[in-house]
Amino acid sequence: MRNHGETRRHLRFGLLGLAMLLPLAAHADSWQQIQSDAKGQTVWFNAWGGDEAINHYLDWVSGEVKRDYAVDLRIVHIADAADTVKRIQTEARAGRTTNGSVDLLWVNGENFRALKEANLLRTGWAEQLPNWRYVDVSKPVREDFSVPVDGAESPWGSAQLTFIARQQQTSQPPTSPQALLEFATAHPGTVTYPRPPDFTGTALLEQLLINVTADPDALKQPPNDQTFAAVTAPLWAYLDKLHPLLWRQGKDFPPSPARMDTLLTNGTLRLSLTFNPMHAKQKVAKGELPKDSYSFGFTQGMIGNVHFVTIPANASASAGAQVVANFLLSPQAQLRKADPAIWGDPSVLDAAKLDAEQQQALQKLSPENTPPVLSEPHSAWVNALEQEWLRRYGTH
Repeated sequence: MRNHGETRRHLRFGLLGLAMLLPLAAHADSWQQIQSDAKGQTVWFNAWGGDEAINHYLDWVSGEVKRDYAVDLRIVHIADAADTVKRIQTEARAGRTTNGSVDLLWVNGENFRALKEANLLRTGWAEQLPNWRYVDVSKPVREDFSVPVDGAESPWGSAQLTFIARQQQTSQPPTSPQALLEFATAHPGTVTYPRPPDFTGTALLEQLLINVTADPDALKQPPNDQTFAAVTAPLWAYLDKLHPLLWRQGKDFPPSPARMDTLLTNGTLRLSLTFNPMHAKQKVAKGELPKDSYSFGFTQGMIGNVHFVTIPANASASAGAQVVANFLLSPQAQLRKADPAIWGDPSVLDAAKLDAEQQQALQKLSPENTPPVLSEPHSAWVNALEQEWLRRYGTH
């Protein structure tokens, strides 16, 4: 027979175990409530509509959430998330604190910062999603261009600045800014980058700035008029050396990465540039890049980011929006999205957190040999760098 002390000890540990389980049970109950509230809701999802592959993928998502959760997902195809940000801001100024026209928005960077700083987003929900448990938290999923996320947006996909070369032309690619300068010297006229403010061209400016500045910590804050010149001086010194060696002596720049792909394919360029590490694999599979094309980056790392979905504070269907965001994080949805034949957008999930079959599938669909991901500078640097670049080099 147990003595009273032993009984009390077992009771104490039993209660402790129960106390540890209660938050999990409460979370399960609250998620069931959210799913229940979501039934029959119409969710208006504003998403960039400039790519047919993405549009087809979202049509599939709509069908899945309708069947499994009775959520009517309507995709609003937009040209620029900034337009939706303005609409949300206009609704706020008009005092529309509920029944907003946007329930879910595909977003990151400057647009996220503008909404978050104005307290126009629902916060604290993203890490409560059941499928958050699969997320790879080593990716920048808790900060967005140096702005803390605070659970105000849920990760959806990841991206990283990536060079593309051809094995036949370039078997040993440059793996540092200094090596890139030496490569351009050895092969004049075969290196370039998209003209800022093209997103990828500006990303290369950010990448080089991180690599060459003497004050990388300054990039985590918005640029400062007093220190901007000193922080960026090494970047302009580097570009002044690089530009005369570029395609058309740096007096003209391709308008887009797509134009660079064409120039790589016809042998004019030795390097192209993309913000999707799966891009070369996708384009080779479709016959749009030569078969010997491959991806690479600087050994010490390349800037990368995560794109997210967010819920405005005045959303009409926040429960339905959370159900959609949770589905977008499911292994099923993430694996489909990562497939180059469907979309080819890299996953935000950690393969180690999946079952064996899903793990294997994700590893097959993940970019190979990617360098470490470097965090983007604060989003306010984008405009500052573009303006200074245009002032220095934009008149050619």
